Amino acid sequence: MTGASSEVHARIAEEISALSDTLVGLSLDLHANPELALEEEYAARRLSTLLADNGFEVTNELGGLKTAFRGTAGEGTPTIAFLCEYDALPGIGHGCGHNLIAAGGLGAALALRRAAPELPGTIACIGTPGEEGAGGKVLLLEADAFEGIDAALMFHPGDRTMPIRHATASRKIVLEFDGVATHAAATPQEGRSALAAVLQFFTGVDSLRQFIPETSRMHGIITHGGEAANVIPAYTRAEFMVRALTSDVLNDLTERVEAVARAAASATGTSVRITRGVVYAERKNNHVIAERVAEHLRGQGVAVEQPILRGGTGSSDIGNVSLVLPAIHPYLQVMDTGTPTHSIAMAEAVATPRAQAAMLAMATALACTGADLLADPGLFAAARQEFATSGPDLPQ
Repeated sequence: MTGASSEVHARIAEEISALSDTLVGLSLDLHANPELALEEEYAARRLSTLLADNGFEVTNELGGLKTAFRGTAGEGTPTIAFLCEYDALPGIGHGCGHNLIAAGGLGAALALRRAAPELPGTIACIGTPGEEGAGGKVLLLEADAFEGIDAALMFHPGDRTMPIRHATASRKIVLEFDGVATHAAATPQEGRSALAAVLQFFTGVDSLRQFIPETSRMHGIITHGGEAANVIPAYTRAEFMVRALTSDVLNDLTERVEAVARAAASATGTSVRITRGVVYAERKNNHVIAERVAEHLRGQGVAVEQPILRGGTGSSDIGNVSLVLPAIHPYLQVMDTGTPTHSIAMAEAVATPRAQAAMLAMATALACTGADLLADPGLFAAARQEFATSGPDLPQ
């Protein structure tokens, strides 16, 4: 294996071991104190303080986001960034395992810096808030917060370990229907039901499903359906997500879904306000870097599966980053195969000793891969060449 020396890899493993109590403690602390997207003040403070205490120069409120940060150590190029996510899900807590992502990413940055300060280049640890719907990485890209980053490394917990996986492009849409309230029994003819409008919208979307690609997804919830059963609702609100293999297909599907909303409003004599969220782009995995992470995991006895590029997947704003610079988002098994993500079962799993041990192994693999990229210009050039000549990973 080219890259950093085996001695550097051994020192990184020793540093992760020395940091293990700190990293596991951080993971469990974040798990016990879940915070929603862009509200992760406690998590951001915990992470940035640990970076500062270990000699990293820290910039808080990165890109104008109050819970984003960037810590750097070293100097020169290339700059290798380890990304941390730390927001939780409403009503579920850390049912996506971002507590592990945060601890593992931070651990990789600390261990690499402590084990190999002699390596050329810069180590960065970037706190990217609001992955769960707010598009923190998209906002940071728009604010040029990734300027000067040459490669971005992170991971995601799951029910199997895989170096890569495709992801769909997605967009959140908020729909607000306005009607006319009146007494539902005495004067219904004077009302215009915003509830009827939102129900017609959901029915229309269900009719649309037959005529979209099988790889696309449309799903949502009604967040406000009215005030009382005997009052025709004047206001309803729904949150919807639209997903497709690519951003181009997503944009077309978004227009069709919004047309259904306008038709529902027209049919019920109401009006609709549509607010589009940021686009989470499809993912362009860097196979050169991802396979190096897989090799370091295998070296620790972790079983790595070959990726399956088919079937439904989720979406993440790492996709937007991956279209701008070489990036990876491997998956790490922290729970039994078949355990659903975004679930209470996963929230429980990511606090177990099994999950913490897996996180430490991934932190070691990420740090060793970072060392390889800093030590071996040829490996880094190969990663850059792949980025320049390849496209997103799509189902076969």
